Amino acid sequence: MKLSSLLLSCALLLPLSLPVAQAQSPFLAQPQLDLPRATLQAGRQQISVQLAETPLQRQIGLMHRRQMPGNEGMLFVFEQPGVQCFWMKNTLLPLTAAFLDDAGRIVNLADMQPQSEQQHCSAKPVRYVLEMNQGWFRQHGLRAGMRLKHPVFDAALAPAGR
Repeated sequence: MKLSSLLLSCALLLPLSLPVAQAQSPFLAQPQLDLPRATLQAGRQQISVQLAETPLQRQIGLMHRRQMPGNEGMLFVFEQPGVQCFWMKNTLLPLTAAFLDDAGRIVNLADMQPQSEQQHCSAKPVRYVLEMNQGWFRQHGLRAGMRLKHPVFDAALAPAGR
């Protein structure tokens, strides 16, 4: 085989290997910033949240973010209630997770440290988890039993058949 043919064969194979490596690592240290948004009401505070609704969006979450504005967060939306557990691998910000039931009521809060693999779980089955900068809930006087407001939470409170 001529050297030029060998080089051409190698050149054709090289680009084929790059997408495989990228496919094995979907995160590539990039924060997800283009998710749909919603506004929640927490007491007198409005919170702008990104919605993590798919399994991949929930898996990436707030990984690789270096900062997040004070009244912003991420709302993880699950199809059905379940005990939800979170960890902070590849997450650079200290966060607090609020585990919320179907009606938007805070079941429990968990402070989470950056880049930790420690599990933080809901005290009972929940459908939503809201992550905010650590201390945000405390600063605004929000604790377990209090309810956040959004039309999707209100629907859970409506009587059946309505």
